[in-house]
Amino acid sequence: MGKFAVIAVLLSALLFGGGIWYAQTHGYYAPVEGPVTLVLAAPDGGLTALPAQGVAAIASASSPLGFRACFRHDLDLAALGADIPVEPRPAAAPTIAPGWFDCFDAEQIGALLADGRATAYTAYPNAAYGVDRIVALTGDGRGWAWHELNDCGRKAYDGTPVGEACPDRETYEPLSEGSL
Repeated sequence: MGKFAVIAVLLSALLFGGGIWYAQTHGYYAPVEGPVTLVLAAPDGGLTALPAQGVAAIASASSPLGFRACFRHDLDLAALGADIPVEPRPAAAPTIAPGWFDCFDAEQIGALLADGRATAYTAYPNAAYGVDRIVALTGDGRGWAWHELNDCGRKAYDGTPVGEACPDRETYEPLSEGSL
């Protein structure tokens, strides 16, 4: 009887742990089917299309922060800021993607950003309420995108009044693209 109870508890723990692992690494993420919006945001609010090829993207139905994308580009990075009005986003930090989405390695992207071989930019402000889409670009044509909380998002989710600079949450329309 005691052995049966121990086996039942261990089997239950193993199944429960496996369910949590699957939910965190596969269950909440799905490939984005259809076009993915990859643009560069100008300080004045304008958007410039990012010439991206070979886009692979995933998103989470449970959180707007679950978006990740990898792509190639043929953009001349010297034109950024001069011909194309954008500003670097120096504090951008990519978040970890599920292991099966192997084109997005947050540690490698973070290292490229830290040593200056990649530069991050705001791609689309408020892609979801309080969440900006960020892109990181390298001179050799690689690019990645992810979502980060912006000032409005940090305030909204910690309970601080958001203020006039943030969009009205009641009438806000999030970026809609592809399907999960």
